[in-house]
Amino acid sequence: MSIATVLTPDTDFQPAPRGQDDGAAVAVLRPAAGVDPRPLVLSSPHSGAIYPADFLRQSRLDPVSLRRSEDCFVDRLFAGAPGKGATLVRALFPRAYVDPNREPYELDPAMFRDTLPAFANTRSLRVLGGLGTIARVVADGAEIYREKLAFADAENRIAQCYRPYHAALAEAISRAEQCHGMAVLLDCHSMPSAAGPGGAGGTRARPDIVLGDRFGMSCAPEVIETAETVLRDLGYRVGRNDPYAGGYITHHYGRPRRGRHALQIEISRALYMDERRLEPTDGFDGLKGDLDILIGALADMPEQGLKPEF
Repeated sequence: MSIATVLTPDTDFQPAPRGQDDGAAVAVLRPAAGVDPRPLVLSSPHSGAIYPADFLRQSRLDPVSLRRSEDCFVDRLFAGAPGKGATLVRALFPRAYVDPNREPYELDPAMFRDTLPAFANTRSLRVLGGLGTIARVVADGAEIYREKLAFADAENRIAQCYRPYHAALAEAISRAEQCHGMAVLLDCHSMPSAAGPGGAGGTRARPDIVLGDRFGMSCAPEVIETAETVLRDLGYRVGRNDPYAGGYITHHYGRPRRGRHALQIEISRALYMDERRLEPTDGFDGLKGDLDILIGALADMPEQGLKPEF
């Protein structure tokens, strides 16, 4: 990425370290020294907060509005992964700039001055909702751009951010497979706490945490069962696959018959942050400690039953 700005709503917030290369798009935190590497890989694709200057010039939105698309602080919540022998891969670029939890070319033709190539997926539900690989809107539906983009801009973002993220994630999964004969991927996200529509004119409270395994397609049953049991025992209300069953990352990497197991986790932001001010709350440390327990449980799962079937 080019010269970047970290957008923060207050002076107290300090973003997670960028790594040694300030131009990097992705950071990989490997198992801590002296800790046996485990077959667990964590992905945080939406917690990046480094905003390229050219993107800020293109946007019609203020910094806080742009940040509402972030899964704020999720990379910090799972920062204990290396201490448990797991690898954490986190995006440094923001979701509003380019979304790695999409196909590489889910693009809205109405956003671009030039004609998109035939290989672009212009009709996915995510594109229709304004949330393709290059998003048209932020989380609250506000339009991001002042004017239409050039397709070359999309290609640049995909080359400099999207592809390095997936290269790092694929490499971490491959390392786990080489060492253990299998891998477990936990794709980490947060969700708004607002209740969804309910029956009889009421509202339905959203769970504290939603686990998504693509309705049993992306991981062995024991992976989601282990996660659900740990979280319920810790006192959380846990749902499965509703309203989040897993996005592109879960679908793309989840190949349980090949020994690649992918599980998505969505955490209610009300558990750990002020959703209006975008600041951590007193609940942050307790939740982080509980997620450390979850990481440990997934890292220490018996490997034999998770290895390839052929």
